[in-house]
Amino acid sequence: MHVILVYDVEEKRVAKALKVCRQYLNWIQNSVFEGDLSEAKLKELKLKLKKVLDLKKDSVLIFKVRDAVLLKREIMGQEKNPLDTIL
Repeated sequence: MHVILVYDVEEKRVAKALKVCRQYLNWIQNSVFEGDLSEAKLKELKLKLKKVLDLKKDSVLIFKVRDAVLLKREIMGQEKNPLDTIL
């Protein structure tokens, strides 16, 4: 499944959340990640995030789509981290 993950984390935990998310997803923009994950990998990601976040203060939004083809992506302005496919 295709996943878009967005987080709002207190500054002292941002680096840890970033590190965890980059293990599973592509960094797109500040606090925004996307990529394809299996249910098992998504569960693993969420478990690791729970260990570094304070769920009373931080928040994570996860949007799931069956297939990235179903998602239309539009960029206005400068793309922060272009995803280049190397063949």
